Amino acid sequence: MALEMKVPSPGESITEVEIASWLVKDGDYVEKDQAIAEVDSDKATLELPAEASGIITLKAEEGDVVAVGEVICIIDTDAKKPGGDDSSDKKEEPKEEPKEEPKEDISKKADAKTQTPSKSSTPNQEQDKKTYATGSPSPAAKKILDEKGMSSKDVKGSGRDGRITKDDANNATPSMGTPGTGSRGSERKKLSMLRRKVAERLVSAKNETAMLTTFNEVDMTAIYELRNQYKEQFKEKHGVGLGFMSFFTLAVVRALELYPDVNSMVDGDYMITYDFKDISIAVSGPKGLMVPVIRNAENLSFRSVEDEVKRLAVRARDGQITVDEMTGGTFTISNGGVFGSMLSTPIINPPQSAILGMHNIVERAIVRDGGIVVAPVMFVALSYDHRIIDGRESVGFLVAVKEALESPEELLMDGNVKHALEL
Repeated sequence: MALEMKVPSPGESITEVEIASWLVKDGDYVEKDQAIAEVDSDKATLELPAEASGIITLKAEEGDVVAVGEVICIIDTDAKKPGGDDSSDKKEEPKEEPKEEPKEDISKKADAKTQTPSKSSTPNQEQDKKTYATGSPSPAAKKILDEKGMSSKDVKGSGRDGRITKDDANNATPSMGTPGTGSRGSERKKLSMLRRKVAERLVSAKNETAMLTTFNEVDMTAIYELRNQYKEQFKEKHGVGLGFMSFFTLAVVRALELYPDVNSMVDGDYMITYDFKDISIAVSGPKGLMVPVIRNAENLSFRSVEDEVKRLAVRARDGQITVDEMTGGTFTISNGGVFGSMLSTPIINPPQSAILGMHNIVERAIVRDGGIVVAPVMFVALSYDHRIIDGRESVGFLVAVKEALESPEELLMDGNVKHALEL
């Protein structure tokens, strides 16, 4: 029986996918539920499992864009699984005997060593008898030019008959327009459907929104102290680390409650404001940037946020993230600090209207209580759509995030750290 495998629908509104790679070859025997291909949609990369066991015949090439419901392979379910080891059928190629190098006549070497220059000539005279092509370098000059990665054609010789001397080579400098000796290859590679869709959305966000960015800095001392004091107990009890994302996520939830316009989107002539907080977390996966969503973050504790961040990050890293897990989201947090970014202007994730950018933490001199102290400081940035979010809301929102991060025990934990951390 020949089973036709068709492209399943990866999610709502997706009508076509691209064959990113085949994980099997034409004519291979595949097992049921074995991953046979990776397909790219405009939202995610998904593995396609075999629907039955049998011999597979591929009907699409890597890079082909195929419609949902189109046949991409046929599995012959009546075919028997090949068995036995056919390695014995393979004839071993005879090993080629290394060719014996001809031995030099030792007597000739000895004669050469005992030869002495004739009295009628001196070493300098012998050197004078050698002839060189016009413009050729001397042995010493050639060595210098090779070390510089330069060709003798790029150097004008000052010696006899235009010969390039050692001084000429030492004084020569490579032209900025002259290619060096290193590799100058290039590679042309088609962008994945996911990467193309990300590019399209980013350009759209820049062109179709009135994007503006405001900045602030956060003294991370309080969070450092809390993590140092409770991270071991937290991990021992909950099996997950106490990171920075839980503090930032809950600080954002609090700020969105104070400034609901930031938790909105534009829909034509209308503004839609949400009473729930679905926080998108930008993570870097093997296929590029992915933005899974933490649903109803307003109902989550520190432990719940850390659990969800870890779960989504692992699924994104392993290529198992689904379209549904990346659909929606009312606000985005992007952490460029994990790559060492000091400051950036994050691009809005449409159709959302704002995004918070986290950056690296660096010890800086700051003023505290009238004195200069060294403290761990992070720069934060809020990019927002100025069409519906004004300066008051944007600046107020970022200040509210800063306040919560600098006073987490009071503003995020209701004065009871152990209860908030469920210890």
